[in-house]
Amino acid sequence: MRFWLRALLAAIVIVGIAIAGLSYAYWDQTVLLGSMAINYVRYWSAPAGTLETEVAQTGAAAQPSASTASASPQTTPGGTEGDWPSYNKTLTSNRFSHLSQINRTNADKLKVLCTYDTRQYTGFNSGLLEINGALIFVTAFDIFSIDPSTCHENWRTHEDYVPATPQEVNRGAAYLDGMLFRGTQDARVLAYDFKTGKRIWETAIGDSKKGESAPAAPIAWNGLVFIGNAGGDLKGVKGRMYALDAKTGKIVWEFYLVPKAEGDPTRGPPGASPLNASTWGNSLQGVPITGGATWTSYTLDPDTGLLYVPGGNPAPDFATDVREGPNLYSGSVVVLDAMTGAYKNHFKIVPKDWHDWDVSGAPAIIKTAGGKKVLSVAPKDGHLYGFDLDTNALLYRLPVTRMENEDAPFVVGKPVHFCPGSIGGAEWNGPAYDPQLNLVFIGEVEWCTTVTLMPAEKIAAVAPGQPWAGEASINPFNTWGKSDPTFDWAGWTYAVDADTGAWRWRAKTNYPIQSGMTPTAGGIVFFGDMGGNFYVLDTANGRKLWGQNLRGAIGGGVITYSVNGTQKIAVAKGLTEILWPTEITTAKVSILGLE
Repeated sequence: MRFWLRALLAAIVIVGIAIAGLSYAYWDQTVLLGSMAINYVRYWSAPAGTLETEVAQTGAAAQPSASTASASPQTTPGGTEGDWPSYNKTLTSNRFSHLSQINRTNADKLKVLCTYDTRQYTGFNSGLLEINGALIFVTAFDIFSIDPSTCHENWRTHEDYVPATPQEVNRGAAYLDGMLFRGTQDARVLAYDFKTGKRIWETAIGDSKKGESAPAAPIAWNGLVFIGNAGGDLKGVKGRMYALDAKTGKIVWEFYLVPKAEGDPTRGPPGASPLNASTWGNSLQGVPITGGATWTSYTLDPDTGLLYVPGGNPAPDFATDVREGPNLYSGSVVVLDAMTGAYKNHFKIVPKDWHDWDVSGAPAIIKTAGGKKVLSVAPKDGHLYGFDLDTNALLYRLPVTRMENEDAPFVVGKPVHFCPGSIGGAEWNGPAYDPQLNLVFIGEVEWCTTVTLMPAEKIAAVAPGQPWAGEASINPFNTWGKSDPTFDWAGWTYAVDADTGAWRWRAKTNYPIQSGMTPTAGGIVFFGDMGGNFYVLDTANGRKLWGQNLRGAIGGGVITYSVNGTQKIAVAKGLTEILWPTEITTAKVSILGLE
């Protein structure tokens, strides 16, 4: 009997060693499969979606603007008003559609007309493009072109490579002059023929062995493609912005978003910059300047030729005592000359970040009913900002999700609970603007985090290229802090006066909102939540006109367009990834319309 018990124990040990060895050898795959299994269990008791709307007691409902100039259509080069040719429709990131065939009187008759299944379990938060009769989107390894009416596949191009991290995400493509452009998770930029999907060129803008990647949705203008690298949460990775020649892929200019040091690589002609290390003060050995990377998309003003770049967090995320100073240009919107990469200005949004509150989503440039040119910004810090671009003055700073302990310092060994959490606020989709009602719309995440800070010497001892947060937990799921339990979360949609910053109405859902917000001339706004619930609300008062669970977390593109005179809506759904407990399903795109 003892012999068999010993044999069984030995077999268990051998199997355990084999599993551990395979897990180590295939670590990225282990993380993906393990997180999927854990999130499947966490999502097991998911409740049905709910939405509650509150109208501000201001005594005046939002009214159509008398300004016709502010409501004039804006298009991106190569697209018509009926298309959606860039990540945020226009280069200025307004996201407003002048289509009105679907409107507040008939939105209740919407139907899902068809669905395209990628057959991939992945972090699907791609923006969607619709241009020249094709609907374009991406996953970490594939780029797709489908028919925008029938969901029939035109072509699909697969890229086989080793990603820099297990977080397989990509936020979309750009279009210009018959070509498509996308970044990859091994820090390359790829160009394709729009009609065939054939690869035309590739250019590396980072080093995947250091943890650098390029998941952001590029934008394209005037013969150039604009994209930066991600990875600023990994020790030693610095954010940089690039312009590439659209025809050849040659790097036209490079701009370091945090100070460049001796030994840092140069990949292209440097844009003129006044930045130096004086705003960091990293004096502890083993603490390199890290952060400022970009991972969503960008905004460009064709009238001025200025590029607006949202800069990510400084790192280590939670420890300010090892990086004294304002840590420029992290946590900022950096303004560059689009043709040369020369520094023009910056807006420091998060003055001293110790919560991982990136300025992540692309800002919107809007002309308000009051005649102001406003930069509308929504970072992860839970606020909506408005800046007057003529004077650079801050017009307003409005909290648009739950705020708690936002000023509480982090102390070694002492847990601190704060809201919005490190994956709260506004993530990869920024504001949208309705010129008819002079309203800014923003979707927000209410999900709080608890962080316990580790000692400075342990922070300094982290190896280069590894996750670098300063969180003391050894649980890999808590690298960016411990999130509140699943379903102790919510989502917010705010409708805010673009001139004053006063909210007119707000809607609260019981799931986080991370999708794009899309207001239209039909008096409606579309968005989805992480529970798979897709909503259509009246832009004037937030009244729910239609809602349906589309089966799969909606964390990517929500767009509208016209095909052969018929308005359609396309929704990216099925986000399945490490950080978010969601319904486990493959990534899909559904097309909705009126039957």
